[in-house]
Amino acid sequence: MSKVISSKKLAKNLILSIAAQAISVITSFVLGFIVPKFIDNYQYSYWQTYVLYVGYVGVLHFGLLDGIVLRYSQYDYDELDKPRVRSQFQLLLMFTSFLAIIGCLIPLFLNDNITKEIVILVSVGIVIKNIFGYTSYSFQITNRITKYAVLIIAQRAAYAVFVVVLLACRVNNFYWYCIADLFGEVFGIALGAIFNRGMYFGKTIPIRDCFKECWFNVSAGIMLMVANLSSSLLVGGAKMVIQWRWDELVFGQVSFSFSVSNIFLTFVTAISVVLFPSLKRMEESELPDVYGKIRNAISPLLFFAMILYFPGCWILDMWLPNYANSLVYLGILLPIIIFSSKVSLLTNNYLKAYRKEKLMLVINVASVALGMAMFALGAYVFNSLELVLYFVVAIIMLRSIVSEIAVMKIIKKNITLDFIIELVMTVVFIISVRFLSRWWACLAYGCALIVYAVIYRKSIAALFRSLGNMLKRKKTEEQSVNIQDNAG
Repeated sequence: MSKVISSKKLAKNLILSIAAQAISVITSFVLGFIVPKFIDNYQYSYWQTYVLYVGYVGVLHFGLLDGIVLRYSQYDYDELDKPRVRSQFQLLLMFTSFLAIIGCLIPLFLNDNITKEIVILVSVGIVIKNIFGYTSYSFQITNRITKYAVLIIAQRAAYAVFVVVLLACRVNNFYWYCIADLFGEVFGIALGAIFNRGMYFGKTIPIRDCFKECWFNVSAGIMLMVANLSSSLLVGGAKMVIQWRWDELVFGQVSFSFSVSNIFLTFVTAISVVLFPSLKRMEESELPDVYGKIRNAISPLLFFAMILYFPGCWILDMWLPNYANSLVYLGILLPIIIFSSKVSLLTNNYLKAYRKEKLMLVINVASVALGMAMFALGAYVFNSLELVLYFVVAIIMLRSIVSEIAVMKIIKKNITLDFIIELVMTVVFIISVRFLSRWWACLAYGCALIVYAVIYRKSIAALFRSLGNMLKRKKTEEQSVNIQDNAG
């Protein structure tokens, strides 16, 4: 069994993972802010349609990969039963290839050429996205964060470079930007196979044992997979309803707003990747205290980060005048970064660490069911795009609060006051950006932040002390290395 990860190792993994995700942020910046400038609105909308639907092909392993994560994330690489894991990779490759072939036959029954292209691209993505998911998970579960960081850097950089080349060549067809996405994943898979040969190539277990192992993994992971699917459908479901109800241009405007919000969530994903294997290896008695420390760090950081919305709008107004409506939508949607971050970083990881996948499933499925009903109500009964977006924020906020209440019962903590203050901050932000001029809205939210800082001054001071101590340790380590090098 692997050793417990030390705080020093956790900090190192965190820094490496964030460094990798910095490349993701740059890529997301190019995709979110540069591409819309140089391709027309309709092509951008078609591209976002592909991005929306290809984002869900990762569930077509039906919990197999999630089961591998749950069952093997406490082992180091040398301890893994590689023939058993390799057999799951081969089964995944065959099954997704079968689904892709079926998907590629669907355009035979369609008339619209754009729809045909999107369906074929999404079908190819079934294989590529799931195999890249296996590649990524194989590094995460064994806590080889350095190699995982290199994998993410390579995959995102390949995607970004391809896109930059397309922009330089003034390519306006959405098809090639979809190909760039798939190319980045293929590049990552190839690199992962080089770093990780033992997870791909070699002997496997007998076919009967292979299916038995698959059953164990799917049984363990299906609830987590459905929970994750439900989580993503809170946003994706709203985007689907918008795409079905309104035209391509409206969908493109809303997709741009969601893309900008997603950039904020990229770093949170990086931290979450490191955190779950680390939580699995901690003593159960340590988890409540760690929860409080993490929560006290991310909430102030994200609330203060939202002030960037106001200078950001000024810049985007000049850079992308055709997406002016998107800034209104963004003002409504931006608070979801607070609540999505806490679910991704805290509650989901803690519920997984305590093996409460069934509870995760119930919370997420109930949220999606309520959300889809409200999205449909806003779109088809009230015919209000803004109401749909308000419902998105409300449902994501509700899911976050319910999830935290569930975790609080497990770790015996009470943070009711935090819920109330965060709700007030969210309402102040949305009302300010929606009903006040930009400068008055900035002033109103700035005043709310000052009050928030006074209330949480101890937590914020502790956060700065932690960051200062981390920098001091890093400087001391570098000085020690230099002394050793000079002595040598």
